[in-house]
Amino acid sequence: MQQQPGFIGDSQFEWQTAGEGIRRKIMAYDPSLMLVKVAFEQGAVGTLHKHVHVQITHIESGVFEVEIAGEKKLLKAGDGFHVASNVEHGVVCLEKGVLIDVFSPMREDFLAH
Repeated sequence: MQQQPGFIGDSQFEWQTAGEGIRRKIMAYDPSLMLVKVAFEQGAVGTLHKHVHVQITHIESGVFEVEIAGEKKLLKAGDGFHVASNVEHGVVCLEKGVLIDVFSPMREDFLAH
């Protein structure tokens, strides 16, 4: 599974439902890397979970309570976080916003939807 390299236009991808009050767009991927945009409504919860993929997230907009390995912090637009493989993490959206997630390797489970 792989997209052709090139330019990434936001309007060329459709939103997918990813939970109550949560939508995502898979923006680009190849076997080693994936870029995903995730929109949260206020109060939406990205439940605690873990996966083998390393994740780096940039907060494009909004305010989130982010939990990583039992530690919680409030993060806002411009902030980010890094999650190592198999570390439990999750978010609560306090003000409507968008996260930009990068995964390595790609999340094949996201393509099954």
